[in-house]
Amino acid sequence: MESPFLTDFDLHLLGEGSHYRNYEKLGAHLTELDGQQGVRFAVWAPNARSVSVIGDFNGWNRDANPMRVRGDSGIWEAFVPGVGQGEIYKYFIRSNYNGYEVEKADPYGFAAEVRPRTASKVWDLEGYEWGDQEWMATRGPRQRRDAPLSIYEVHLGSWQRAPESNGWLTYVDIAPRLAAYCQEMGFTHVELMPPTEHPFDGSWGYQTVGYFAPTSRFGTPQEFMYFVDALHRAGIGVIMDWVPAHFPHDPHGLVYFDGTHLYEHADPRQGHHPHWDTMIFNYGRREVSNFLIGNALFWLDRYHIDGFRVDAVASMLYLDYGRKSGEWVPNQYGGKENIDAINFIRRLNERIYAEYPDAVTIAEESTSWSMVSQPTYLGGMGFGFKWNMGWMNDILTYFSKDPIHRQYHQNSITFSMLYAFSENFILPFSHDEVVHGKGSMINKMPGDDWQKFANLRALYAYMFGHPGKKLMFMGCEFGQRREWTHEESLDWHLLQYAPHQGLHRLVRDLNALLRSEPALYDLDSEWQGFEWIDCNDNRSNVISFLRKGNQPEDLLLFVCNFSPAVRRDYKVGAPEAGYWIEVMNTDSQIYGGTDVGNCGSVEALVGKTHGRPATLSLTLPPLGVLILKREASSGD
Repeated sequence: MESPFLTDFDLHLLGEGSHYRNYEKLGAHLTELDGQQGVRFAVWAPNARSVSVIGDFNGWNRDANPMRVRGDSGIWEAFVPGVGQGEIYKYFIRSNYNGYEVEKADPYGFAAEVRPRTASKVWDLEGYEWGDQEWMATRGPRQRRDAPLSIYEVHLGSWQRAPESNGWLTYVDIAPRLAAYCQEMGFTHVELMPPTEHPFDGSWGYQTVGYFAPTSRFGTPQEFMYFVDALHRAGIGVIMDWVPAHFPHDPHGLVYFDGTHLYEHADPRQGHHPHWDTMIFNYGRREVSNFLIGNALFWLDRYHIDGFRVDAVASMLYLDYGRKSGEWVPNQYGGKENIDAINFIRRLNERIYAEYPDAVTIAEESTSWSMVSQPTYLGGMGFGFKWNMGWMNDILTYFSKDPIHRQYHQNSITFSMLYAFSENFILPFSHDEVVHGKGSMINKMPGDDWQKFANLRALYAYMFGHPGKKLMFMGCEFGQRREWTHEESLDWHLLQYAPHQGLHRLVRDLNALLRSEPALYDLDSEWQGFEWIDCNDNRSNVISFLRKGNQPEDLLLFVCNFSPAVRRDYKVGAPEAGYWIEVMNTDSQIYGGTDVGNCGSVEALVGKTHGRPATLSLTLPPLGVLILKREASSGD
């Protein structure tokens, strides 16, 4: 009997790698056939001799529900009557090769058992009533490169935990708390470390097995929809970390799926990641690239995700990534560029922006590969944004130095401006900076406890003044003292102490300033939005610069003193004479500082300094940043 589910046209599109709604046809879907309720199953296993569906419903009998293959498509299908919502299942595959037999989870499974169990679950994704229509209608302008983006990176298993048991909270528990917290703090977006199903907690989700399943650790697919919906209703976007660079070799997953290297390269020099002991997708195989592109569209479609931070892009682009000479295979031109991966990434971004132009894609790309965030029609990779890893490394190198030595490392805080507008950058202080012996953000700072907090306040203020969108990992906003661990809640009790309260308030006020001042976002990716006043006073550890918006009145002046010495009568050139208001002083007592400053405002007098027509004579607070704005006159 001809299948009513997979048409010949479906098979054609799947074969050529252009079935972008593949998740509607492959996997397990509740349906009715000949008056019987049940589930239709479909799986791609072209090198299998036989495939059957096994589960509790048939006593895991490998012969009870055989599947049939559709011609030479390699796709096996079956209808199993009587199977319903929540039933667990796997595919039993006998390969044509080497007598290989294996039980596999469904690559397109919509839900899974809670680890350490590994079966897929039949799940209907219909029925959730979304309430985020206002967000979805307006999210485009909120995610452009001229919008104020401040992203809060979150690991759902450790942001907060149940205090009585140290157990996980559910999606339903976390949603209202996280939404209210982000509203209070002024973050515009949450970025979730991979919420997809993964077997090993210690991978933090980056070793994905269930690409189409939100992890069952915290609840059901509909409960994850509720989580996204709640954040949207609160005006908070949801970006998810997405991992097309590699996958683990757990036997129930994608590896050696049908007795052959189906999803990964067969040659370990191409198919095995030495850094992470994981497998690398074969991007040149049409069905594999289709699997990944369809997966990205799935999250945008079914879960209203607002975009992706694509993990480990550099490892995809370079064939020699993490390898020594002789351990990698050059491309057909003899180079180290992974041409199949490049083509896949471009096609991925083109398809996402074609179907969801208001979504956003972000590359974690740690090299100087050019035009990562430029359109593909200009020769770029097509991402919306790129993480600025160079800035992050340079600025943390600078701030880790004792201030007496910083004068010899001035280039670490100025070099980024040579390339700041070559990409649409995001400035990341991510989870990677607070694990594996790197120390917490507060403990990266030198000096005694007061100096540590003053340094970190100055660092964050400089970050918000520097061109680029902002990203901060959870706990960094209040000065978590210990390194992050995925097995425990953040140390929220620290907020009872004044230094942590002050830092917390500063981040909240910086986010508010970011949203209210177009100078901080209008021209984030344009050179016209930034201008040095003075970047050469390395002996004093002082820099000063302007941030500018589209309108002349949208102008902020930053003066950063990265020394613990108070600088009195410090001369800074200003573009206009008149009164300048201190809109922020990181040394303010409300942030835990010493209240050294300029009594809220200072007059710039006519007279040239730094080539400017007016001069400000300022008192610079120790390890402090001043943000000043020209006071509007009655004639303005």
